[in-house]
Amino acid sequence: MQVTVNGNPMDLPEGATVRQVIERLGLAKAACAAEVNKSLVPRREQEKHTLAQGDTLEVVSLVGGG
Repeated sequence: MQVTVNGNPMDLPEGATVRQVIERLGLAKAACAAEVNKSLVPRREQEKHTLAQGDTLEVVSLVGGG
């Protein structure tokens, strides 16, 4: 299936989760916020939230600093 991740098309297997995409992006150890179709997916639900064909996923890595 194809979804849009941070503005770019990405092919994923059926049943892929938000967490799997975050890992694929190399952000697994970072604090990340995820939004699917403009709706926030809490971190505790990212492993369970499955994506569907045509979904739009935005992933933002949180960085501290001043």
